[in-house]
Amino acid sequence: MPASFTLTQLRYFVVVARLEHMTHAATELSVTQSTLSSAISQLEREVDAQLFDRLPRRGLRLTDAGRALLTRSLRLLEDADLLGDSLHDEPTELAGELTVGIYAPITPFRAPTLLHEFEQRHPRVALTFLEGDQQSLQHALRTGRCEVALMYDLGVGDDYSRRVIDLIPPHVIVPEGHRSAGRAEASLREFADEPLILLSIPHTRDYYLSLFARLGIEPKVRHAPLGYETVRSFVALGQGYSVLNHWVEHGMTYAGTRVVPIALSDDLPPTELLLVRPRNSVPTRKSLAFEQLCVDLYGVGSGESAPRAPGR
Repeated sequence: MPASFTLTQLRYFVVVARLEHMTHAATELSVTQSTLSSAISQLEREVDAQLFDRLPRRGLRLTDAGRALLTRSLRLLEDADLLGDSLHDEPTELAGELTVGIYAPITPFRAPTLLHEFEQRHPRVALTFLEGDQQSLQHALRTGRCEVALMYDLGVGDDYSRRVIDLIPPHVIVPEGHRSAGRAEASLREFADEPLILLSIPHTRDYYLSLFARLGIEPKVRHAPLGYETVRSFVALGQGYSVLNHWVEHGMTYAGTRVVPIALSDDLPPTELLLVRPRNSVPTRKSLAFEQLCVDLYGVGSGESAPRAPGR
């Protein structure tokens, strides 16, 4: 017998999955906890599957069946909204909310432009960004806190689909007055005896160290900050050099002094910026529109890696 769940039950389910907590979800939905709990239980009966593991004092966690339902629910609910518009002769342009995960260090480089351009194309969609590290973004995708995520191809699990959006080659930054500051490019080997300021975010740290290993260099790590701007400020004040990906033209740092970016002449792999989503998900039209915007702005999108100009 076909399941006879309701759209309301699905909407409730999506919120509970995102918040992983029944009480918090009830508050957001402005319903009683008993009403929400009853709706979720009825939905589980209708689909003949347990959707959540109940964890004492820790809230809820999606089961495999719950994740499968979540990936299909978002598109189904979006289609229902569009159907309602079409019946009233309203324009069926995209509308509603879209949450995109984004790797925190790249947020200032990408999010403002993406937000502005997306709002120009789709003014009825409220786009928000959820910042996090590589691991927390994958968790957010699993639980439906975001539909897609912009992140590096570092530590992304096999249960996620990837589309290459941009290729970001590494470069060196040095303080003003450094012997190499006036050069257009240099080899990483030239800095082997100098102290390194290493950005030490999980996975990103491993990527940077792999660049040195590729050239047979053992870097002399002096400081290992977690913050992108902290790294730049340390370099600006003469503490050492660093290797980064996103190229900042103006060079100004929070310390009030400047760093100078230098392209690397070595044959080193770029970081791939990906648009990631759960592998078996059914994309909403809003998330596909965001994906198209990324392709239009950054011009890779084919899924193939290729060398490109430094930092652009």
